[in-house]
Amino acid sequence: MESLLQALSPFADALLRVAVGLALVPHGLRNTFGLFPNTGLSTLNLADMAKFLDGRGYRPGIFWAWAISVTQLAGGPLLALGLFTRPIAAVVMIFLVVADVERWRVGRYFWNRLGLEYTLMWTIAAFCVLVRGGGLYSLDHVLGW
Repeated sequence: MESLLQALSPFADALLRVAVGLALVPHGLRNTFGLFPNTGLSTLNLADMAKFLDGRGYRPGIFWAWAISVTQLAGGPLLALGLFTRPIAAVVMIFLVVADVERWRVGRYFWNRLGLEYTLMWTIAAFCVLVRGGGLYSLDHVLGW
């Protein structure tokens, strides 16, 4: 059984990395371009997101709106591909820790109260990707990084 689990380990690492990276993209598409308008916050463009962030104390909101969008729309796919894996995972993890704090402020723990339960799991997943790196099935590995 141990040899089977060791053989599956590179696939598990790749699956987790791809899942974390691709999960960011729909959020970026909503917050930046207005796709999926009936989900999440009603911030459907960078100006709305900047105003929301300013109101929550993240100033200047336009800087943070751009930072979030770039993290989600560029960092997400890079993470999924396993390119610059550890630096991108570190940025994503910091982004998620801030989201965890915000979710705690809004709804404490439970996800159905907009708490941090859901974002905390993604934070832990991003941490695992940060620790494990791109792995065997990544562009980092192909490029010899």
